[in-house]
Amino acid sequence: MNPASRECRPAFHPASAPDYVPAAQLRELQLGRLQSIVERAWERVPLYRKRFAEHGITPTNLRSLADIARIPFSVKTDLRDTYPFGLFASPMEEIVRVHASSGTTGKPIVVAYTQQDIDVWTSVMVRCFAACGLHQGDVIQNAYGYGLFTGGLGAHYGAEGLGATVIPISGGNTDRQIMVMRDFGVTAVCCTPSYFLHMIERAGQLGIDMHKLPLRVGVFGAEPWTGAMRDRIQSLTAIRAYDIYGLSEIIGPGVAIECPCQDGLHIFEDHFYPEIIDPDSGEVLPDGEEGELVLTTLSKRAMPMLRYRTRDITALIPEPCPCGRSLRRMRRISRRSDDMLIIRGVNVFPSQIESALLEVEGTLPHYQIVLTRARGLDQMEVQVEVTSESFSDKIGALEQLHDTIADALEHVIGLRVEVTLVEPQTIQRSEGKAKRVIDRRLQP
Repeated sequence: MNPASRECRPAFHPASAPDYVPAAQLRELQLGRLQSIVERAWERVPLYRKRFAEHGITPTNLRSLADIARIPFSVKTDLRDTYPFGLFASPMEEIVRVHASSGTTGKPIVVAYTQQDIDVWTSVMVRCFAACGLHQGDVIQNAYGYGLFTGGLGAHYGAEGLGATVIPISGGNTDRQIMVMRDFGVTAVCCTPSYFLHMIERAGQLGIDMHKLPLRVGVFGAEPWTGAMRDRIQSLTAIRAYDIYGLSEIIGPGVAIECPCQDGLHIFEDHFYPEIIDPDSGEVLPDGEEGELVLTTLSKRAMPMLRYRTRDITALIPEPCPCGRSLRRMRRISRRSDDMLIIRGVNVFPSQIESALLEVEGTLPHYQIVLTRARGLDQMEVQVEVTSESFSDKIGALEQLHDTIADALEHVIGLRVEVTLVEPQTIQRSEGKAKRVIDRRLQP
């Protein structure tokens, strides 16, 4: 075994045993659970029964995992159209938890859980933390928001299930977050990566060296982030930063997690069956090809989701992971099919902007994309914070930095855009998901 492989194999945790089930045994388990959950959805959810009838299929048609491709897709509008409880497959007396996410149309996305669902959610979150090398005795500061958002309670139950000490601090009040992190001997933190960057920045202003804290693990999710941002976080602290993936419609956080190899996220396939499809045609793509992630819940009783189109763009990695897990990995989510910006006929993703900016020395990982329209043409301005040293340098050096950033952006996105350099602390910080795009094109 080479040294890199040894680094990817942390001490085994009993909660991780399902991660190493032989592939043939896993596929057999998946098929049995798929057949059971499809039958439940068909019997109990009118929308699924109607769609099955329209496609001329019944649960008895599913004789192999490949037959899942015959099931029609589910999409986010299905949850809005059946608001609030139209997709529930369990009676309300069996529902022990309801969560909801904010909706752009005024109606939130409502999701439900039976006690069995909560137990599954807890177990996959325990497996997430174990994969990051956490265990009983760790002190986990949970800065995800509590309430209707699934992030806070999902991480909380998982950390307690692990046997760790949980600090349910939720989001906000950054100075208190840093004080607690220092005074309580926190060893792991859960939050969005953009908010943790804000914590790092604020800690520096308070004269606290993050390298000297016992903090060693960060579990970051709820927004796409790049490898360059991970490198920045790890260089400014003594932690290893792990990407966690989930979405409320499926279960919340805990669908997939990175292992110490930090090369793709292992999907808990015994509970969530993944597919990659062509976003335009809906055709299922082979492992290794990039497309849209589609997920089917294999054990969710309160609200099964069949072939849910996540809109997240990724690929399933065909090669086995050096960590030894049999669970397939997916590439980190770099973008969504529905967050693409079309600027003068060019497709642009915010993640491309971030990657380009973080390659330029002198920039900070805080930026904003402002879209406007002038004389019938879309215009893009990228506002980016630069270091205090850069702002204090000569005008010529600042102009050179401006041109370097503009060239880097043009090279990555194929479009010359306006670049505005701003001083540190100019762009508003977020305690949750960072708001990267300000669209003013429809404003009068």
